[in-house]
Parts: sequence; C-alpha cells; structure tokens
Amino acid sequence: MNLALLLLTVCQGLLLTNNVTFIAINGLVGLSLAPRPWMATLPVMGYVVGGALFAPLVARHQRAWGRRRAFQAGLVVAMASTAACAWAALTGHFWWLVAATVVAGYYNANAGLYRFAATELVRPEFKERAISWVLAGGILGAVAGPNLATLSKDILPVPFAGAYAALVAVALLALAIVSFIHFPPLPLPSAERPHRPLSEIARQPVFVVAVLACALGYGVMNLLMAATPIAMAQCSHPFKSTALVLEWHVLGMFAPSFFTGSLIRRFGVIPVMATGVLLCGACIAVALSGVELMQFLVALFTLGVGWNFLFVGGTTLFTEAYRPEEKTTAQAAMDFCIYTTLALTSLGSGALITTQGWSWLNIGSVVPVVGIALALAVLRGRRPGRVTV
Repeated sequence: MNLALLLLTVCQGLLLTNNVTFIAINGLVGLSLAPRPWMATLPVMGYVVGGALFAPLVARHQRAWGRRRAFQAGLVVAMASTAACAWAALTGHFWWLVAATVVAGYYNANAGLYRFAATELVRPEFKERAISWVLAGGILGAVAGPNLATLSKDILPVPFAGAYAALVAVALLALAIVSFIHFPPLPLPSAERPHRPLSEIARQPVFVVAVLACALGYGVMNLLMAATPIAMAQCSHPFKSTALVLEWHVLGMFAPSFFTGSLIRRFGVIPVMATGVLLCGACIAVALSGVELMQFLVALFTLGVGWNFLFVGGTTLFTEAYRPEEKTTAQAAMDFCIYTTLALTSLGSGALITTQGWSWLNIGSVVPVVGIALALAVLRGRRPGRVTV
C-alpha cells in the first residue's frame, strides 16, 4: 500500500468514526429534544437524506475543484455542521439539530467518494484492492466511534453535546491528513471525448446491476441492523448482548476488506458478489431459526460479510460503467441511489419491527436479496466466462 492510499484509508476511518458516533447519539439526542416521540429518529434520517440531496452538488464540486479541494470543502462542512449539532443540543433546538444533520450529509456524500478516489492512486490492475483497502478503514470507525461517544458524552453540561464537539476535532484531523494527499487531475469532457448524458450511462446493464447490488445490499443491511436492538430488547436480551452483536456485525462489515479485493482478482467480481447474496440469504435463514443470542450474533456477522462482498464487488463492477471524464456524474448517481435507499430503510426499520416483528422483517428482506441474485444472473448471462475487471 502506498502512502497516499494509506492516508486515504485513515480518512475513511475518520469518516466512519463520525458516522458511527452519529448513529450512536443522534436518536438519543433526538428523543430528548423532539416535540413528539416518533420524531426522535429524524436526526438519524437527516444525515442520509442530506447525503442524497447533496450528491449531485458534490459531483459538480469534485469536477470543478478537483478531488483534494472538494474533500477539504466536505471536511469544513463537517466541522461546521457538527459544531451546529453541539449548539443545538446545548440550547435544546430540535429542528436546528435536524437541519445540521442534513447539512452534514454534504460531508457524507463527499467522503463517500473516497472509495472511488482510491482507484486513482494505484495502477488500474490494483483498483479492486484499493477500494477494498480503503473500506477497511471502517474498522477504525467501528472501534473509535462508540468509544468517542462514551468518553465525550458528559464533557459539556448537556449529554452528548460533547460528542458532537469531539467530532469537530475528528474532522479537523481528517482535513490535515487529506491535505497531504496528491490526487491526479480528474479527466474533463472534450470535443474528442464528450460527456454522455446520465440517462445514456444509466441504461447500461453493468450500471443497473452495480447500483442495484450496492443500494439494495446496503438497504437490507441497514434494515436488519437498525432493527436488531429493538428485536433483541423485545426478546429480553440485555443491552450488553446487543452491543456484542453489533460489534461483531461491524467487524463483519469491514474486516473482510483486507482480502475482498484479492478474491475479486482471483475469482472475478460477479462470483464474489454472488457469494455476498448467499451470505445475506444465510443471515435471513439463521435469523428465522430462533432468537437466542448466538443466532442474532451469527446472523448479523454473516450479514456484515455479505454486505462487504456486495459493496466492494458492486463498487468495483461500477467502474466499468463510465468513461474517465464521466466519473463524477456517474459516481454521484450511484451514491444518490444508495443514500435514498438508506433513508427509506432507516424510516421503515423501526416501523416494521414494531408492527410486523423480527420474523416478518427477515422474510420481507428475501425480496431485495432475490432481486440482486436475478440481476447478477442476467448480467452473468450477458458476460459468459469468469468476469474480472
């Protein structure tokens, strides 16, 4: 791994530190400030809704300013928005908190492109490993996020306001690190290589399948992960058991990144993604087999690994869908679909688990998993033989 890729991996870890901390505290702060209990998760939704809303703007900024300046702008927004969250918590302004998390979505959409920028720091034959290694930085966030929330939640008079303030420092550190990374210039459209309309790019089968795999795979993961704490509470499991299950889930999400890229190089991208589908199916089967601690743990760990194979594989496959001068537009379109799916599943997870129950939530998850499998089968039929990219 070269130095630039290592630094970008650290930036990815700091992004996940921000995201995991947000997941841990936004709902709790929202519950304490919301005028109605059902509004408590609006700050959680705001972050992913902001990511969807700002994805097209991020694409324009990346194209106009280049990778480094655009990433720096995202981190400045991260500092401002997390400071605004701290102020909202301290002063008890719920709607200001919601607005601040929506604005923070600009950082989410911006830093979400780290995985694509990683491919520009290595030779083309190493692109899948670069994507995989940068996503492995999420392990840092998985460890640092919960601990940061715990250690900083009481440093200011209002609970968790200090955690938001600590995220300002996290973003400042990432800003310093990304400033040392030299990204090659982004190719721009020209008379010889005009920029195709997004509608034309999006009609390609490889575009459709890659986006479906990433968005639906992420949606299933988010739907079941967000519902797990409620389901375990309904089954009378103590919170320490829930924390253990979530820890193993996040480990399953990011630890495989150390070798997913090598698996794609060895076996091809579609077989690895198909394995991800099978693992998601295995998660559902285990979850439906019972509600003991070990069944929750195995199901969520398996779900994390399945998500990793689908997301790394889908991102790698997606790099075939656009020309170099079209990358910012195409990448923003993919992330818009992902963030929109996350917003819908964030909203739906709590409602479904409390009205339909854990078993029916898992049974319903079969539909998108089968959808991904069918999409991969169709693409495989169009591309006979082992697929490598």
